[in-house]
Amino acid sequence: MGQKPTGDYGSDGEYKHPDPVTDQALDWFIRLQEERDPATLAEFEAWRRSDIRCGQAFARISAMHDMPSLRKATETDARRLGLDVPPSVVSVRERKARRDWIPAVAAAAAVLLLLIGWQQLPGVMLRWQSDYMTATGQRETITLPDGSTATLNTSTAIAVDFSGGRRRVTLLDGEAYFDVRHDPSRPFVVAGHFAEVEVKGTAFSVRTENGQDTVVLERGRVEVSGQADHEFLAPGQMIVASASGLSAVEAADIDQSLAWRNGRIVFRDRPFRAALGDLERYFDGRVVVIGSLASDRLVSGHYRIDDPDAAIRTLARSAGADVTRLPGGILILR
Repeated sequence: MGQKPTGDYGSDGEYKHPDPVTDQALDWFIRLQEERDPATLAEFEAWRRSDIRCGQAFARISAMHDMPSLRKATETDARRLGLDVPPSVVSVRERKARRDWIPAVAAAAAVLLLLIGWQQLPGVMLRWQSDYMTATGQRETITLPDGSTATLNTSTAIAVDFSGGRRRVTLLDGEAYFDVRHDPSRPFVVAGHFAEVEVKGTAFSVRTENGQDTVVLERGRVEVSGQADHEFLAPGQMIVASASGLSAVEAADIDQSLAWRNGRIVFRDRPFRAALGDLERYFDGRVVVIGSLASDRLVSGHYRIDDPDAAIRTLARSAGADVTRLPGGILILR
């Protein structure tokens, strides 16, 4: 399945991964292929030990050069992009059994990562890690091994672990709604980036975006654990987890939060730019805003997410913007 590239370009034109820790880890991974002097290694160690997430992110990226699927997955993406795998990359991997195979494979991985481009890397990494994925604008309901279901929203990836009596799902990216089959002997755990949700039988959603996990409970009861604290949610409540901990428990607008399951998105007094960002999640193209549109102007409405192009146009007109469509799925708002 296709995955909409995530991240953005800075003012210097260089691609930035949406997660700053992963972006730093990627930078270090490439840098260490060429720089191994004591000063650089000491700087790297200081960075790696500065936060547990730094070490984890670097370990995930470093492990890729040991994955048999690295070459196959990367070549597939390269061909899709109209690129060829350089013979030098092939020869490096073929020589690994004869001499210095560990540095050679690491170097090959670095070359292949550069080959597919920074913009493609987040999607490739998700494909390696996930068991189920949805493309931009797609929604899909998965029946899990225990009979529970997971409904994946647009651009969502999950990994599942039901071995050894476990019931564990990791939300790698995006948003998912879980309807959990009751089993008192086996808690069902959903892990986001900053929180774990534990239940025995209930229905709730988890969304991970912009450095935080948002948990919304429709029915039942869940325990949400952050890095240092935990809270219980009752039906109709929500909580946000981030690197700084858990927010206060708040009342949730269930109709608004879970409208996407019925192919809708609902805004009630939402800032225009935030609403536009929500619709862009379903749009397999690019939106460019020119000029000084009122980003804090509040908008309300119901929109169909199965036609995000029309939804974005309608939203733009409600904010007084003109819309021009360019080839390649580009919408210009001005």
